[in-house]
Amino acid sequence: MQQTCENDGSETPNLCHCINSNHYNYLIAAVVLLLASVSIVLLISYDRNGGRFTSTASLLPDRHDIYFSESEHILLDGVLKKAAMDDDTVILTVLNAAWAKPGSVLDQFLESFRIGDRTLRLLDHLVIVSMDIQAYNRCKSVHSNCVPLSTPGVDFSGQSDFMTNGYLKMMWKRIDLLWIVLQKGYNFIFTDTDVMWFRDPLPMFYKDGDFQISCDYFRGNPLDIQNNLPNGGFNYVKSNRRTIEFYRFWYASRLKYPGRNDQEVLNFIKADPFINGIGLKIRFLDTAYFGGLCEKSEDFQKVCTMHANCCIGLSRKVLDLRTMLEDWKKFLSFAPNIRNLHSSFWSVPKNCSMQPII
Repeated sequence: MQQTCENDGSETPNLCHCINSNHYNYLIAAVVLLLASVSIVLLISYDRNGGRFTSTASLLPDRHDIYFSESEHILLDGVLKKAAMDDDTVILTVLNAAWAKPGSVLDQFLESFRIGDRTLRLLDHLVIVSMDIQAYNRCKSVHSNCVPLSTPGVDFSGQSDFMTNGYLKMMWKRIDLLWIVLQKGYNFIFTDTDVMWFRDPLPMFYKDGDFQISCDYFRGNPLDIQNNLPNGGFNYVKSNRRTIEFYRFWYASRLKYPGRNDQEVLNFIKADPFINGIGLKIRFLDTAYFGGLCEKSEDFQKVCTMHANCCIGLSRKVLDLRTMLEDWKKFLSFAPNIRNLHSSFWSVPKNCSMQPII
């Protein structure tokens, strides 16, 4: 269609007459579409945040601070596929050279699988993520499923004491990694390497939980958001839209609480309306089955895992982990018909303490 302009007598044509009817209709349609799109975004934000408008992680880009080269991505995908159970669940742990060296935490960790009840087979599903090349090389010498996660310009190989800058960087890098694993479609059991595996924990997980986490202190109700004190060192997470959104929100929340570790931030956000808005089902795991030095599992007939939490200092951890293993071996030495008479005899904590080593 040819466009014509009428002159109303002024030096410039009347611009209203220079826009033909088709262009005018296109302009109106574009404005309507823009307003509709904004409305939809606002409604989504409103719904996901428990009935209030706010800037949430659901509107943030899918950005990770972890960078994998193409070859590392291929290796990660291959190891996850190899290690996955029939339902695409993998067991993950993350460590550095200080925890991986001979005689340190890694050796105690692997031994617990070998002497535990129905845990040896689970080693086939364990993926060890190494934060530095020394840890990766040691992993390859003792285990089949190893993945490197190096950071150019950052040395994670040394001991990182609780709440130091190096410790915080490692903890948040771990959350970012777990977010990536969820996005790849894998469920995972994440375990700190200082968690001893004495029984297969899978039968003790809740069937209806998206995100299930161990506790420093368990208050008796697995649904009690306010009073249970979670510990990020052991959790079972299903890969779905809700958990992917949750890990994105959790990771983004580190910026709101600078200088805090992942566990502290989780305590701040666990009751956030955003969590309820996405429909995430959180379950807290009973310390009777998933214990630690903060709150021990008192019944050896029930214990699945024991964590060297509430303990500062690598050397202290190693000593008490060895003691845990000896306690378990002593329990197994009793005949099955009398083991119930010896169901509570932990010798730990013996060396562990929350006091820094001077």
